[in-house]
Amino acid sequence: MVPTRTTHGDGLSAVIYRRDGAPRPVLTGAVQSSPNETSDRLGLEALQAAIRASWSLETCDPTDAAAWTPANPSRGQCAATALVVHDLMGGELLEAEVHYHGGERQGFHYWNRLAGVDVDLTREQFTTNEVVQEPHVIDRLPEFPWRAQEQYLVLRRRVQEAMQMQPREGS
Repeated sequence: MVPTRTTHGDGLSAVIYRRDGAPRPVLTGAVQSSPNETSDRLGLEALQAAIRASWSLETCDPTDAAAWTPANPSRGQCAATALVVHDLMGGELLEAEVHYHGGERQGFHYWNRLAGVDVDLTREQFTTNEVVQEPHVIDRLPEFPWRAQEQYLVLRRRVQEAMQMQPREGS
């Protein structure tokens, strides 16, 4: 399999692996810790509280920054949040297109699947005019930087501080 570089319609960079001709979407960003190292000592409730306390305009995806407000702090936080949950809890990453009721694509939404259960900490970000489509599992390839890498790094650092975790060397 030879990876090819592509871009989603909204500019999100991705790497596609072609198996039997079908593209395979991926969310990229460096994996900073092994899930096995921390998942046993993290509770999902504590992680959720730390993540929610860490959201801000500074951690919002740049494409959603104009729509971010303290009243809707999860707006634009889905990809960075999914990556942080993946860093600390493992599991699978999910991606789905988001459409307006008229069918036009709004963008993409990301969340996690842990032990077969979907965990979406940012679902409330959407308006009643935005509909999340069916998800599919995506791979995470750490060798390619993600478009909102800085926002992810800020969120990860804040969550580690809130959870009183020692950042890994180089993070």
